[in-house]
Amino acid sequence: MWRLGFFFHEMAFGLLSIFLPLYVVSIGGSLLDVGLMASVATLLAIPASFFWGYICDKTGRYKRYILISFFASSALLCFFTFTRDIGLFIILYVAMAVFHVAHEPPKNVLIAELYTREKWERSFAFYEGFTEVGWLIGLVMGVFVSFLDFNSTTILLMCSGLNFLAFALSLFLVSDPLLIFERGLVHIEKSIDLACRGVTIASKVLDGLPISESLTKENLASFCSGLVFFAFATSTLFTPLPIFLSQNLGLATSMVYAVYILNSGAGAVGYFLASKRLELHEEKMHLQKVVILRSTLAFLLAILVISIQAIFPFALVLAFMGFAYALYHVYALSLTMELIPAGMAGLFDALIGLGSAAGAYTGPYTAQTFGFTYAFIISGATFFLAYISFKASF
Repeated sequence: MWRLGFFFHEMAFGLLSIFLPLYVVSIGGSLLDVGLMASVATLLAIPASFFWGYICDKTGRYKRYILISFFASSALLCFFTFTRDIGLFIILYVAMAVFHVAHEPPKNVLIAELYTREKWERSFAFYEGFTEVGWLIGLVMGVFVSFLDFNSTTILLMCSGLNFLAFALSLFLVSDPLLIFERGLVHIEKSIDLACRGVTIASKVLDGLPISESLTKENLASFCSGLVFFAFATSTLFTPLPIFLSQNLGLATSMVYAVYILNSGAGAVGYFLASKRLELHEEKMHLQKVVILRSTLAFLLAILVISIQAIFPFALVLAFMGFAYALYHVYALSLTMELIPAGMAGLFDALIGLGSAAGAYTGPYTAQTFGFTYAFIISGATFFLAYISFKASF
């Protein structure tokens, strides 16, 4: 039940995900303004993620930062309705992004501490799948408000109300864990496992037996690089995508929402499929396969831009990308909580923010300067770099 507030929060941001880029263009902004807004917001969210992750682990309090995130998002969305100035709008959006990430590290720690390591994939997958349904409903709401021709003020107030509802529900449903020890146990188990493998290898060497085990530890730096590359590639592709669908393919706003509904729906299916329990180290292999799939799909989008600009193949590829992202997100989250020490709960979101900030500007800039084909090619190439980094990590 504690996840219910997050459901309505994601519903609001599902609606905003398409509305905000199109709204910026509608009030006189350009693709570069959209990219600048997303890039600066994501860039400043990086130190914020570190701060929120550090402070929640330092104080052992997680609920309060979730409440801060939801309440601040609700308040700032109300302020959005008072301006149509691009500069002020970007400033407010950046402020919202800083507070928005406040709920992510506490949420990740709650899941990691409320469940054992064996259940992390299932727990993360259930949370992400549940909230993805909220995001999906937000996109469906976008279709209806487009058909009914709601004005921007009404839409922003709707999203503000949904965030306040998330705040109210979390106030009563979310509780801090009584004990914080599961992540510590995981690190102890990994140290013991490494020592046992060392003893086994030494015994086999002394007995003259062949050695199949390895004492190689995970390369955290390479793993972190993979997270950054993947986020960069995703942001490069998806930040200018609503504009591409609206302007290049000539889709109405309701149809743009419909394409994203298909993408989000496939993602929800992926999250629930990812809840299946995996054997030890199996998620590492699946992670690499999913990343190379995303790379292939991004290159396929570039080919479709050149050869045939039809909505059906684009929507189909984007659906597969949503499915693949869901699997990636669950495996990456579980591995991150396993590898990083306590007090660094914000590292995952900070790394994602670093890649997303760079991609949020690179995508729109490349699309406006050289064309969308090049933006998709850059995305596919960077997904491949992420695959190489993850492969070198394990």
